[in-house]
Amino acid sequence: MKTVIIEDEKPAARKLERLLSLFPDLQLVATLHSVEEGVDWFAENAHPDLIFSDIVLGDGLSFDIFEKVPTKSFMIYTTAFDQYTLKAFKLNSIDYLLKPIMEEDLEKAIDKYKSFLPSDSSYKTLEIKSLIKEEKQNLSRILVKIGYNLKIIQTEEVSCFYSENKIVYLQTKERNYPTDFTLDELQEVLDEKQFFRVNRQFIICLNYIKNIHTSPTYKVELEFQPEEEISVSRDRVKEFKDWLV
Repeated sequence: MKTVIIEDEKPAARKLERLLSLFPDLQLVATLHSVEEGVDWFAENAHPDLIFSDIVLGDGLSFDIFEKVPTKSFMIYTTAFDQYTLKAFKLNSIDYLLKPIMEEDLEKAIDKYKSFLPSDSSYKTLEIKSLIKEEKQNLSRILVKIGYNLKIIQTEEVSCFYSENKIVYLQTKERNYPTDFTLDELQEVLDEKQFFRVNRQFIICLNYIKNIHTSPTYKVELEFQPEEEISVSRDRVKEFKDWLV
Protein backbone atom coordinates (compact mmCIF):
# COMPACT_ATOMS: atom_id res chain seq x y z
CA MET A 1 0.00 0.00 0.00
CA LYS A 2 1.44 3.33 -1.07
CA THR A 3 1.54 6.04 1.58
CA VAL A 4 2.56 9.70 1.97
CA ILE A 5 3.64 11.65 5.06
CA ILE A 6 2.73 15.34 5.48
CA GLU A 7 4.71 16.82 8.37
CA ASP A 8 6.44 20.21 8.64
CA GLU A 9 8.69 19.28 11.60
CA LYS A 10 11.54 17.28 10.10
CA PRO A 11 12.45 15.38 13.33
CA ALA A 12 8.79 14.30 13.65
CA ALA A 13 8.75 13.32 9.97
CA ARG A 14 11.89 11.21 10.40
CA LYS A 15 10.43 9.50 13.47
CA LEU A 16 7.23 8.65 11.60
CA GLU A 17 9.29 7.36 8.65
CA ARG A 18 11.14 5.04 11.04
CA LEU A 19 7.88 3.82 12.56
CA LEU A 20 6.32 3.16 9.17
CA SER A 21 9.40 1.19 8.10
CA LEU A 22 8.31 -1.42 10.67
CA PHE A 23 5.34 -2.24 8.44
CA PRO A 24 6.67 -3.99 5.30
CA ASP A 25 3.36 -3.81 3.44
CA LEU A 26 3.49 0.02 3.47
CA GLN A 27 5.49 1.76 0.77
CA LEU A 28 6.39 5.38 1.56
CA VAL A 29 6.42 7.31 -1.72
CA ALA A 30 6.84 10.90 -0.47
CA THR A 31 7.34 13.05 2.63
CA LEU A 32 5.93 16.58 2.25
CA HIS A 33 6.63 19.51 4.57
CA SER A 34 4.20 22.32 3.66
CA VAL A 35 0.83 23.18 2.14
CA GLU A 36 2.56 24.57 -0.96
CA GLU A 37 4.67 21.45 -1.43
CA GLY A 38 1.61 19.27 -0.83
CA VAL A 39 -0.54 21.04 -3.41
CA ASP A 40 2.21 20.74 -6.03
CA TRP A 41 2.86 17.04 -5.28
CA PHE A 42 -0.79 15.94 -5.26
CA ALA A 43 -1.47 17.90 -8.45
CA GLU A 44 1.33 16.11 -10.30
CA ASN A 45 1.38 12.58 -8.87
CA ALA A 46 -0.90 9.59 -8.48
CA HIS A 47 -2.52 9.75 -5.05
CA PRO A 48 -1.52 7.10 -2.47
CA ASP A 49 -3.76 4.64 -0.66
CA LEU A 50 -3.11 6.18 2.75
CA ILE A 51 -1.86 9.56 4.00
CA PHE A 52 -0.32 10.29 7.40
CA SER A 53 -0.78 14.01 7.91
CA ASP A 54 -0.04 16.59 10.54
CA ILE A 55 -2.68 19.34 10.57
CA VAL A 56 -0.96 22.57 11.62
CA LEU A 57 1.81 23.24 9.07
CA GLY A 58 4.13 26.22 8.81
CA ASP A 59 2.15 27.82 5.96
CA GLY A 60 -1.38 26.78 6.89
CA LEU A 61 -3.48 23.69 7.63
CA SER A 62 -3.09 20.44 5.72
CA PHE A 63 -6.83 20.66 5.02
CA ASP A 64 -5.91 23.50 2.65
CA ILE A 65 -4.09 21.03 0.40
CA PHE A 66 -7.15 18.93 -0.24
CA GLU A 67 -9.46 21.88 -0.66
CA LYS A 68 -7.31 22.74 -3.68
CA VAL A 69 -6.55 19.18 -4.81
CA PRO A 70 -9.37 16.83 -3.71
CA THR A 71 -8.31 13.26 -2.94
CA LYS A 72 -9.94 9.90 -2.32
CA SER A 73 -6.97 8.70 -0.26
CA PHE A 74 -7.72 7.80 3.33
CA MET A 75 -6.09 9.81 6.12
CA ILE A 76 -4.59 9.10 9.50
CA TYR A 77 -4.01 12.50 11.12
CA THR A 78 -1.04 12.97 13.43
CA THR A 79 -1.16 16.17 15.46
CA ALA A 80 -0.58 17.78 18.83
CA PHE A 81 -4.02 19.45 18.74
CA ASP A 82 -7.39 17.72 19.02
CA GLN A 83 -9.57 20.68 18.03
CA TYR A 84 -9.72 19.67 14.37
CA THR A 85 -11.22 16.23 14.98
CA LEU A 86 -14.59 16.99 13.40
CA LYS A 87 -13.16 18.54 10.24
CA ALA A 88 -10.61 15.73 9.94
CA PHE A 89 -13.31 13.06 10.03
CA LYS A 90 -15.15 14.88 7.25
CA LEU A 91 -12.06 14.54 5.04
CA ASN A 92 -11.65 10.76 4.65
CA SER A 93 -10.03 10.32 8.06
CA ILE A 94 -10.13 6.88 9.70
CA ASP A 95 -8.07 7.81 12.76
CA TYR A 96 -6.65 10.78 14.64
CA LEU A 97 -3.43 10.25 16.60
CA LEU A 98 -2.26 12.81 19.13
CA LYS A 99 1.49 13.40 19.39
CA PRO A 100 3.78 12.01 20.61
CA ILE A 101 2.83 9.01 18.46
CA MET A 102 3.43 5.61 20.01
CA GLU A 103 4.15 2.51 17.93
CA GLU A 104 1.24 0.65 19.53
CA ASP A 105 -1.25 3.41 18.62
CA LEU A 106 0.12 3.61 15.08
CA GLU A 107 -0.22 -0.14 14.65
CA LYS A 108 -3.84 -0.01 15.81
CA ALA A 109 -4.59 2.79 13.33
CA ILE A 110 -3.05 0.86 10.45
CA ASP A 111 -4.92 -2.30 11.46
CA LYS A 112 -8.14 -0.31 11.52
CA TYR A 113 -7.43 0.91 7.99
CA LYS A 114 -6.68 -2.64 6.78
CA SER A 115 -9.90 -3.94 8.31
CA PHE A 116 -11.86 -1.94 5.78
CA LEU A 117 -9.99 -3.35 2.80
CA PRO A 118 -11.52 -6.61 1.53
CA SER A 119 -9.74 -8.64 -1.12
CA ASP A 120 -11.22 -6.56 -3.95
CA SER A 121 -9.83 -3.39 -2.31
CA SER A 122 -13.19 -1.63 -2.41
CA TYR A 123 -13.61 0.74 0.53
CA LYS A 124 -16.43 0.21 3.01
CA THR A 125 -17.14 3.92 3.29
CA LEU A 126 -20.39 3.60 5.19
CA GLU A 127 -18.82 1.28 7.77
CA ILE A 128 -15.94 3.70 8.25
CA LYS A 129 -18.29 6.63 8.81
CA SER A 130 -20.28 4.55 11.28
CA LEU A 131 -17.15 3.63 13.23
CA ILE A 132 -15.99 7.24 13.28
CA LYS A 133 -19.31 8.35 14.72
CA GLU A 134 -19.10 5.73 17.46
CA GLU A 135 -15.53 6.75 18.37
CA LYS A 136 -16.08 10.50 18.56
CA GLN A 137 -13.93 12.09 21.24
CA ASN A 138 -14.83 15.21 23.17
CA LEU A 139 -12.84 18.36 22.46
CA SER A 140 -10.44 19.05 25.35
CA ARG A 141 -8.44 22.04 24.11
CA ILE A 142 -8.61 24.70 21.42
CA LEU A 143 -5.85 26.45 19.52
CA VAL A 144 -6.48 30.18 19.08
CA LYS A 145 -4.45 32.81 17.26
CA ILE A 146 -3.44 36.07 18.93
CA GLY A 147 -1.65 38.28 16.43
CA TYR A 148 1.35 36.22 15.31
CA ASN A 149 1.15 33.92 18.33
CA LEU A 150 -0.78 30.73 19.08
CA LYS A 151 -2.36 29.94 22.45
CA ILE A 152 -3.86 26.72 23.75
CA ILE A 153 -7.11 27.11 25.70
CA GLN A 154 -8.43 24.16 27.70
CA THR A 155 -12.18 23.77 27.22
CA GLU A 156 -12.55 23.60 30.99
CA GLU A 157 -11.47 27.27 31.04
CA VAL A 158 -14.29 28.33 28.70
CA SER A 159 -17.47 29.76 30.19
CA CYS A 160 -19.27 30.03 26.86
CA PHE A 161 -18.97 30.10 23.09
CA TYR A 162 -20.95 32.73 21.20
CA SER A 163 -21.46 33.99 17.68
CA GLU A 164 -21.02 37.65 16.77
CA ASN A 165 -20.73 39.11 13.25
CA LYS A 166 -20.32 35.61 11.79
CA ILE A 167 -17.36 34.81 14.06
CA VAL A 168 -17.54 32.37 16.98
CA TYR A 169 -15.71 33.47 20.12
CA LEU A 170 -14.83 31.61 23.29
CA GLN A 171 -14.98 33.41 26.63
CA THR A 172 -12.56 32.83 29.49
CA LYS A 173 -11.91 34.61 32.78
CA GLU A 174 -9.33 36.84 31.10
CA ARG A 175 -10.95 37.73 27.75
CA ASN A 176 -12.61 36.40 24.63
CA TYR A 177 -10.83 34.79 21.66
CA PRO A 178 -11.99 34.21 18.07
CA THR A 179 -12.08 30.58 16.93
CA ASP A 180 -12.22 28.74 13.59
CA PHE A 181 -15.37 26.85 14.58
CA THR A 182 -19.06 27.29 13.93
CA LEU A 183 -21.47 26.68 16.81
CA ASP A 184 -22.86 23.68 14.93
CA GLU A 185 -19.36 22.14 14.78
CA LEU A 186 -18.79 22.80 18.46
CA GLN A 187 -22.02 21.03 19.35
CA GLU A 188 -20.59 17.90 17.73
CA VAL A 189 -17.31 17.84 19.67
CA LEU A 190 -17.96 19.39 23.09
CA ASP A 191 -18.78 17.29 26.16
CA GLU A 192 -22.58 17.25 26.29
CA LYS A 193 -22.53 16.92 30.07
CA GLN A 194 -20.63 20.20 30.42
CA PHE A 195 -21.82 22.31 27.48
CA PHE A 196 -25.32 23.15 26.28
CA ARG A 197 -26.55 25.25 23.38
CA VAL A 198 -29.19 27.51 24.89
CA ASN A 199 -30.01 29.37 21.66
CA ARG A 200 -28.71 30.02 18.16
CA GLN A 201 -26.01 32.34 19.48
CA PHE A 202 -24.70 30.76 22.71
CA ILE A 203 -23.25 27.51 24.02
CA ILE A 204 -22.70 27.71 27.78
CA CYS A 205 -20.67 25.71 30.30
CA LEU A 206 -22.36 24.24 33.35
CA ASN A 207 -19.40 24.97 35.63
CA TYR A 208 -19.68 28.74 35.12
CA ILE A 209 -23.41 29.24 35.69
CA LYS A 210 -23.82 31.89 38.38
CA ASN A 211 -27.57 32.39 38.34
CA ILE A 212 -30.67 31.36 36.39
CA HIS A 213 -33.65 33.69 36.09
CA THR A 214 -36.92 31.97 35.26
CA SER A 215 -39.43 34.80 34.90
CA PRO A 216 -40.74 35.88 32.53
CA THR A 217 -38.22 33.94 30.42
CA TYR A 218 -35.25 31.77 31.25
CA LYS A 219 -32.03 33.78 31.34
CA VAL A 220 -28.60 32.55 32.38
CA GLU A 221 -25.96 34.59 34.14
CA LEU A 222 -22.39 33.29 33.85
CA GLU A 223 -19.33 34.18 35.88
CA PHE A 224 -17.66 35.37 32.68
CA GLN A 225 -19.67 36.38 29.64
CA PRO A 226 -20.03 39.12 27.00
CA GLU A 227 -22.31 42.05 27.75
CA GLU A 228 -25.26 40.56 25.90
CA GLU A 229 -27.89 38.69 27.92
CA ILE A 230 -28.06 34.93 27.51
CA SER A 231 -31.61 33.70 27.05
CA VAL A 232 -32.73 30.11 26.74
CA SER A 233 -34.86 29.55 23.65
CA ARG A 234 -38.43 28.58 24.55
CA ASP A 235 -38.15 25.32 22.64
CA ARG A 236 -34.98 24.43 24.58
CA VAL A 237 -36.20 25.11 28.13
CA LYS A 238 -37.19 21.51 28.92
CA GLU A 239 -33.90 20.11 27.58
CA PHE A 240 -32.05 22.81 29.48
CA LYS A 241 -33.68 21.85 32.79
CA ASP A 242 -32.96 18.17 32.14
CA TRP A 243 -29.34 19.01 31.38
CA LEU A 244 -28.97 20.88 34.67
CA VAL A 245 -29.76 17.79 36.69
